[in-house]
Amino acid sequence: MFPWTDPPEPLRFDRFMAAALHDPRQGYYARRIRGVGQRGDFTTTPALSSALGKAIAAWADQALQAEGCRDLIELGPGEGSLAETVLKNLPWHRRLRIRLHLVETSEPLREKQQALLGSKVRWHSSIEEALRACGGKACLYSNEFADAFPVRRFRKTPETWEELHLLPDYEQWSPAAELPDSSLFDRPWSDGQIVEVHQSYQDWLTGIFTHWQQGRLLTIDYGAIDSGLYRRQPGGSLRAYFHHQHLSGSEVWARPGHQDLTADINFSDLIQWSQPQAELVSLIPQSEFLASFVDPNDPADRYAADPAGPGSAFMCLDQRRIR
Repeated sequence: MFPWTDPPEPLRFDRFMAAALHDPRQGYYARRIRGVGQRGDFTTTPALSSALGKAIAAWADQALQAEGCRDLIELGPGEGSLAETVLKNLPWHRRLRIRLHLVETSEPLREKQQALLGSKVRWHSSIEEALRACGGKACLYSNEFADAFPVRRFRKTPETWEELHLLPDYEQWSPAAELPDSSLFDRPWSDGQIVEVHQSYQDWLTGIFTHWQQGRLLTIDYGAIDSGLYRRQPGGSLRAYFHHQHLSGSEVWARPGHQDLTADINFSDLIQWSQPQAELVSLIPQSEFLASFVDPNDPADRYAADPAGPGSAFMCLDQRRIR
């Protein structure tokens, strides 16, 4: 049974998650997913409110000018609604000069983006390809992109850390052969605490620094710094979404390829992993990032910036490439 071999052998969780999400034939993002929104498979802030696109447009205008860049790259652009809003809200002089690039690996989503945006943007199948097209000089942004990277799962015991492996019918926790680079292992967790490490995203970051020479990187996602990441979450933050239904526990790996899998982002790791190639400009909650662009008469805008909801659940990390 996908994604195990026959006969099945224990599969480290991040490798299971990589196959379940990104397998080119049976992975969730390769399947004919129905898209974003109430009738789709998942919903994101740009599908509900235009405030995020307006805020990113303002950030892009400032960042492109400050860094001397002409190219803007969106990572994981969904159906293209965020890119459309960003373009629409850039100052006219910036809009005339800018070159917008979308990095998309899902063919169904790329088709939706092309139908919406036409010839206004250029498409690439990898960030390396996009950066080569920009000569290594670009400002990059993403919304709910990092959380789609596979995670390794670890559980604290009195003596050591165990790592999760899966078989088709049960889970297997085994002493971790090695621990990845993460600030989480330096914190005083209680026994039984489960944590997730986006080591695959660290590998992605390491790769882009080879091609990215100049610009800024804006990362918007749900999560927190390490000290606040697992409040009231002893079982970790991993969850699945199946037709908008929130699933946890063993339900997370019950339907590989048919549901979205995600975990909260440890922004302390993202900052640490980027050094010394990139420096921190700011790390603020989404409520602060959107503050100047919220229409108080628009319920969707108010919801996106609500400090009791997405406004605090999402963080906005701005980093500058050190030349």
